[in-house]
Amino acid sequence: MNTPIRLNKMISHNTRYSRREADELIKKGEVQVDGKVVDDLSTKVSFKNKIVINGKALFEKTQYTVIVYHKPKGELVSKKDDRGRKTIYDSLPKRYAHFLSVGRLDFASEGLLLLCDSPSVVSALMHGDLERVYYVKINGPITQAMELAMREGLHVQDARKGGHELSDVRAMDFAPFIQYRIIKNSPTYSTLKVTINEGKNRELRRFFGYFDVDVVDLKRVSYGRVDLGMLKPGKMRFLEANEYSALRDYLDYVEGQNKDE
Repeated sequence: MNTPIRLNKMISHNTRYSRREADELIKKGEVQVDGKVVDDLSTKVSFKNKIVINGKALFEKTQYTVIVYHKPKGELVSKKDDRGRKTIYDSLPKRYAHFLSVGRLDFASEGLLLLCDSPSVVSALMHGDLERVYYVKINGPITQAMELAMREGLHVQDARKGGHELSDVRAMDFAPFIQYRIIKNSPTYSTLKVTINEGKNRELRRFFGYFDVDVVDLKRVSYGRVDLGMLKPGKMRFLEANEYSALRDYLDYVEGQNKDE
């Protein structure tokens, strides 16, 4: 991590301290950067700097843990909410409070969410092209125009419908779906299973919103080689050995691609 970031963020990403706790350490003069005590909360650092907390040097994490969480509807993927709504961290054991989510599922969506204690692993997964599989229910029929867009992709100049009301995202390009399967198609409600390999802001809700239908149910059931399986809402598990192996292979592949660029 050689791109400078806020000191509290560097500490929280590589220790068990939260950002708020890191701020307190900085204020108390318990953090040194390159041999000097730092009390400016806006200080930015990278691992080119020598960072010491209470006499102990800070090192970048090379080992990581990944957990699978079945996010239920009605939870935010956020550390806290100014409106007092429940977040995933209210449900997860406190020892995972420093874990970062790999992307998001919105408040009304459910399903598989990966969390990890390594920012570099989270970044690689978020910006990679791993396939995500969803079950989608919409309040209308699946039309030929929708199917054409699923097969060929779509550019939407005004993609606000389906997005969050405070989002400033307007235009959006939708890549062709990797796969889709229509489970039920009726004038009132239709259900389908879709596979995509992007994770844009409310991508599926915006896609169907363009065709003037709402997504009334959205559930992610897999992310890459990791499946939700029988994991119940509000429960978590660790990655299994074969899943870690697939993840390491993928990260090696990403690193190799980056070196070739």
